[in-house]
Amino acid sequence: MKAITRDRYGSAETLELRDTEPPVPGTAEVLVDVRAAGVDPGVWIFMTGSPYLVRLGTGLRRPRVRVLGRAVAGVVAAVGPGVTGFRPGDEVYGTTGTGSYAEYAAVPAARLARKPANVSFEQAAAVPVSAQTALQAVRDRGGVRAGQRVLVIGAGGGVGSFAVQIAKAYGATVTGVCGPTKVDLVRSLGADEVIDYTNTEIDGDYDVILDIAGERPLGRLRRALRPQGTLVLVGGTYHKGGPLAGFARQMFRGPLLSLFVRQRIRNLTAGERAADLDELRELIEAGSVTPAVTRTYPLAGAADAIRDLRSGRLGGKLVVTV
Repeated sequence: MKAITRDRYGSAETLELRDTEPPVPGTAEVLVDVRAAGVDPGVWIFMTGSPYLVRLGTGLRRPRVRVLGRAVAGVVAAVGPGVTGFRPGDEVYGTTGTGSYAEYAAVPAARLARKPANVSFEQAAAVPVSAQTALQAVRDRGGVRAGQRVLVIGAGGGVGSFAVQIAKAYGATVTGVCGPTKVDLVRSLGADEVIDYTNTEIDGDYDVILDIAGERPLGRLRRALRPQGTLVLVGGTYHKGGPLAGFARQMFRGPLLSLFVRQRIRNLTAGERAADLDELRELIEAGSVTPAVTRTYPLAGAADAIRDLRSGRLGGKLVVTV
């Protein structure tokens, strides 16, 4: 099969389109004929091996998994031992730890679900990583409820574009913060108000703030939060060097500060599970959430997709088609 592979950590220049053996589904795994694969910041992290602490799980000197990519949408080609919930021909979406930028991917059944019937494979591939992160930020860490005022910082990106829609689906009044080139996108997602951060600083009295961009000090964010509000740190400004390179400063300071103030400051470590994919499918099929796919790339153009993601120029989601 064709796949995007690498032999070492580094920039997008390390990626090559090669012929390689297709994976064999193991116990509780499903072999998926890949139609599309999502592009998210985690792909860049696994490609570069930065922050260095991630190498404890991916390989210290070189990556243990050569094929890149996590989010996947496609058709079941075969099932491994112990799999009862899927059969060949099913249209599915989910996440894999063994690479989705390939013609076939082995996916744990516990991270796989039926694809939403009303979207394309390209749209479905945009969901598994970014939308699960957004769902867990809104539902689990933010505890968003109907009638609350929610601020989404970084609303024009992959996670933010889903967070705006999910918070609206939960009945909140949503304000999105983004750059000037993404204002129209965020407005089209249903945000009640859109703030262009280049000419307007955030202010207000919000019940929940989801900080995905992570470029503001905690003190400034807390001033826009109600006395007993909740701040969820999803992303952040990154250390430039050392063993913590790549981690958000706020992610370390927030939980400590939360011990001494009435406001709740929570980090998010997103998980990947079929139950969340099922909930997202229901939201998508109901029309409450629509994946905002901005651009697609052929498999051979995966490196370009990662470069564009890293540049931050494009809003919404980027997807590799197979």
